[in-house]
Amino acid sequence: MCGVVGYVGSKPATPIIVDGLKKLEYRGYDSSGVAVLDRDGLKVEKKRGRLAELEKALTGRELDATIGIGHTRWATHGRPSDVNAHPHTSNDGKIAVVHNGIIENYLQLREWLSSMGHIFKSETDTEVIPHLVEHFYKGDLIEAVQKTVSHLEGSYAIMTISVDQPGRIVAVRQDMPMVVGLGQGENLLASDIPALLKHTRQCYLLNDGDVVELKADEVIIRDVTGKVVQKEIFEVTWDAEEAEKGGYDHFMLKEIHEQPRAIRDTLKGRISHAGDKVILDEIKMTTKEIQNIKRIVITACGTAYHAGLVGKYIIEQLVRIPVEVDIASEFRYRDPLIDEETLVVVVSQSGETADTLAALREARRRGARVVAITNVIASSVAREADDIIYTWAGPEISVASTKAYTTQLVAIYLLALYLAQERNTLAAGNIKEILNELKAIYSKAQEVLDGEQPIKDFAEKYCKHEDAFFIGRGLDYAVALEGSLKLKEISYIHAEAYAAGELKHGTLALIVENIPVIALATQQSLFEKMVSNIKEVKARDASVIALAMEGHTEVEKVADQVIYIPKTHQVLAPIITVIPLQLLAYYISVYRGCDVDKPRNLAKSVTVE
Repeated sequence: MCGVVGYVGSKPATPIIVDGLKKLEYRGYDSSGVAVLDRDGLKVEKKRGRLAELEKALTGRELDATIGIGHTRWATHGRPSDVNAHPHTSNDGKIAVVHNGIIENYLQLREWLSSMGHIFKSETDTEVIPHLVEHFYKGDLIEAVQKTVSHLEGSYAIMTISVDQPGRIVAVRQDMPMVVGLGQGENLLASDIPALLKHTRQCYLLNDGDVVELKADEVIIRDVTGKVVQKEIFEVTWDAEEAEKGGYDHFMLKEIHEQPRAIRDTLKGRISHAGDKVILDEIKMTTKEIQNIKRIVITACGTAYHAGLVGKYIIEQLVRIPVEVDIASEFRYRDPLIDEETLVVVVSQSGETADTLAALREARRRGARVVAITNVIASSVAREADDIIYTWAGPEISVASTKAYTTQLVAIYLLALYLAQERNTLAAGNIKEILNELKAIYSKAQEVLDGEQPIKDFAEKYCKHEDAFFIGRGLDYAVALEGSLKLKEISYIHAEAYAAGELKHGTLALIVENIPVIALATQQSLFEKMVSNIKEVKARDASVIALAMEGHTEVEKVADQVIYIPKTHQVLAPIITVIPLQLLAYYISVYRGCDVDKPRNLAKSVTVE
């Protein structure tokens, strides 16, 4: 869950590496560092804290180098410190390494190396890598790296440079993202494409086991056997500006406001001109294969898991097939009941989420067909799934996911309607009705964004509270879970979401005077029951902000404040209901003085267990 960048060419390497790390700081930001090779040998600078601390340390230093590697860290082994920051070096100081991932057997390797006289400085798992490369180095850096990784257990994207071979970077990937950027007289490596876009739009997407030899004028990629492999060039089509703030105070606010566009783009080309049919050319299953599905399992982590919970309600209602939703980190270890008649849907913004990727592989191993919903073309999840539904959210930089969630919902709705269409479980007229509302949903999302002032007012009034509760029923409960997650991950307020019908089963014990309760009441069939639940918390003197659909004014009699969302089909309500909750979390975080885009202890892409 760190960011790595490498450069070799004719330009000064350090500013290029640091600039690339800025684009990857969402992946980790508790320390950072660079290592470069110049005429005087290997030079390393690393600092605890944000990247700005590294930039200060580099100011005025002459690093006259055209090759180097860099790293921005999210700590897993060892507290954030200068010593634990990457790059790490070998015992003889000639080799430097940056690493994203986890080496699971590092303690055994460390003991073995220590017995041969190697001295370690840090608490990290990564430090064993340069020591191993030194141990195996016999004049060929590629061979030394290959022997090193044969001893590693875990996940990694590794970049290595050596004083003895100053014109090259050797890199290898296993279960961690890494891409090659192809330039003119220069080449780059990075964890993610935004770090490369200032220099090139042409990339190689690496597979597990690929070993890369990067020179200024040549890129050679070998597989695990040492055989040279040829890669197709991947052309990046989106603009670098999409990954910039664009005048907003934070990436999160920008990405919240990008949701109407993202929703529209995700729907584009997937609904027939007549508006009566879903077109999902990405799904290669035949109608017979779809009709033979006996069960669906959705697996994901965090926000994507919450999207899956909405999916359970929608697919069971529209397709009439049992759906189970599982946290990916649990799915892979609980011996799941998966077979050839099970459809597994994996959901991941980055397409590199470690637990979700492992769940995908476990599902395929057991014979299930896998549909992936992801935002990143040619990501690991996309490449390994049988079928892919891409969400067209564009780059999402803020750690707290917003537009990825709403576009995941859109993709899940399209999949549900497509399955209903192929299995004939929903009348054509009903499909058309929902699709017509779905086509209009992006404009209704914009209406919510245009009316954000009451949400800001509530946020300012209640931002000092240390506890909050979210309640809802049915689809509203699934959305309440996501609203609760947003609030606690960026404002650090203790927030809990409960199915409103569970209030009497213990939750009411925590409802005290003035405690904020956010009550979701958008479901027509459950509206009266939600009004009763709001009365229950009001009877304990809670302060209630209710979210309801336009026209349901009865809620005003029981809530302190009501935010109305535009009227839509009740099954589609989650797409727009979540937006006020995102805004509420954002403004509360701002009023509390929190670092919105980089909440403590979190990083964007969870690429380790």
